[in-house]
Amino acid sequence: MSVSNLSKDQKRRMKSASRLYAVQALFQMEASSQPIDAVLKEFEDHRMGSEIDGAELEEGDINHFRRVVAGAVNNQARIDQMTDRALVAKWPIARIDPTLRALFRAAGAEMIEGDTPPKVAIVEYVEVALAFFPDGKERGFVNAVLDHMAREAKPEVFAL
Repeated sequence: MSVSNLSKDQKRRMKSASRLYAVQALFQMEASSQPIDAVLKEFEDHRMGSEIDGAELEEGDINHFRRVVAGAVNNQARIDQMTDRALVAKWPIARIDPTLRALFRAAGAEMIEGDTPPKVAIVEYVEVALAFFPDGKERGFVNAVLDHMAREAKPEVFAL
């Protein structure tokens, strides 16, 4: 099925799924030192829309997935600096959970390079955080860090 034939809701769900996959891919790249091309290929060929242990995984928006992962890799230093400024001085990005680090990098890439409104990106990545931390403890922390990052990345949106 062509992307143009999908409903607005299907496109939104695919974009949301691609954000989750991007966080997983960035985590995998950091944990395994795999290059971006290998990880992108693995996710596109074996994860998106696949069936694992009887559960069918959501189909992702491959173009959005690629943009977010590449943006996070290409802008990692800038994104990590934004994240550091959003964290308390005692908690530099190197000390936080690697899953959260991957999440902040994916969100930062979308805030810097993407056309997604910052408030939408915040909501979307808070939802991604809940997929990894279902008890919800990180929700407020993730929201606060992403809000700070969004205000730095796109101050003009918040100046209104």
